[in-house]
Amino acid sequence: MVQGLNSRLKLHIDEGLVEADYGTWTGRSLKSLRKEPLWKKVQSRPSTVTFPQGESMIAMQKRAMRSVESALTSRGKGNIILVSHGDVIKSIIASSLSMDLDHFQRIVVDPASISILDYSSTTPRLILMNDSRSVIDLFTVGHRTRGALIGGGAGPKSRKAKS
Repeated sequence: MVQGLNSRLKLHIDEGLVEADYGTWTGRSLKSLRKEPLWKKVQSRPSTVTFPQGESMIAMQKRAMRSVESALTSRGKGNIILVSHGDVIKSIIASSLSMDLDHFQRIVVDPASISILDYSSTTPRLILMNDSRSVIDLFTVGHRTRGALIGGGAGPKSRKAKS
């Protein structure tokens, strides 16, 4: 049990959410990887990239989305918390927003940040992205939205003026 984790949460390890298999790039510094000819393709056209002795970015995204879809169909009631790595999370967000994988480098996902996707309607909606300030407990108690978000959400609750 993870300290501080809500005891009602069920923990399930899903191999489909593991980091991309970077093959021979695994463990190398970003400084050294930037010198590789493949680096520019990773940044500009990741959908065309297969890492040397590793996985393609497209395969990673498909694998991650299968895990998301599986979690959604088996969840029952309530929320799902999925934990993964930056490129995997960025690819899930991109796919959920119908973005081409070649644009996923525009998304920023910091380590240990929280992003929320709402799949309660026919079109997934991004509710929160790259939040490093909140505590995860805030999101385990039933974040719900009602219907379509209009004008960017409900906004702050109005306060009645005192007469």
